[in-house]
Amino acid sequence: MASSPSPAAVLAVLAIWLALLCAAGIVPAAAQSCGCQPGLCCSKYGYCGTTSAYCGEGCQSGPCTGGGGGGGPGPGPGASVASVVTAAFFSGIKSQAGPGCEGAAFYTRAAFLSAASSYPNFARGGSAADGRREIAAFFAHVAHETGHLCDVNEVGGASMDYCDARDAAWPCAAGQGYYGRGPLQLSWNFNYGPAGKNIGFDGLADPGMVARDPVVSFKSALWFWMDNVHQLMPQGFGATIRAINGAIECNGRNAAEMNQRVDYYRQYCQQLGVDPGSNLTC
Repeated sequence: MASSPSPAAVLAVLAIWLALLCAAGIVPAAAQSCGCQPGLCCSKYGYCGTTSAYCGEGCQSGPCTGGGGGGGPGPGPGASVASVVTAAFFSGIKSQAGPGCEGAAFYTRAAFLSAASSYPNFARGGSAADGRREIAAFFAHVAHETGHLCDVNEVGGASMDYCDARDAAWPCAAGQGYYGRGPLQLSWNFNYGPAGKNIGFDGLADPGMVARDPVVSFKSALWFWMDNVHQLMPQGFGATIRAINGAIECNGRNAAEMNQRVDYYRQYCQQLGVDPGSNLTC
């Protein structure tokens, strides 16, 4: 009969095993309960790591790559957008705008729902509560950017130079202005170009389409959201502020603007019956 290994030998084997796991990008989490460090994915089984086994299918949080749309908050069906964004919820946002808004007749719930149908991963991929939080976050930014769906075009935007001539992939067209338009005030040639390509219009030659067609307008906002913000929802609302306007508002640069976004988010989470979560500021 072979003798049992000594305690020292067992510890040595365990140490080698842990080292191999770390080298493979695998960080065990106690009791299969994720509380991963920044940059790590929480797998569907509750462990932290960086490989496809953790960031792929079923990834619950972190820089997930599975589930489409740049990853998602976690496994699950999410929320029914049409059921959550009711006529009362949508009109409740618009009703807070001042009189004479250019968006009064432009922004409609029907246009939003039509646009959302082209982005099926919006508010999906996590639990129903995750989906409601994402909807609350989206409309919090929309309310802030447009004055409660009042502005279609950026106030004073036509006088601003939003052309980055260094971006050879999306060259500015002569005579066109890439100032803020739509629910998230899409700006810059490097956003209009790929947004138009995704949606189906020439964003460089005709950026004004975002301010003429309400469905295209909402699609431009949802395109930006799914490409830059959706995957950050597990990190908290603060991460979405950083993705949208972090260089201007985060790290104490403009606390008043940042806090207004947070206030809207809290308000909409309350209306939709979900906890806003943590990490709300940036």
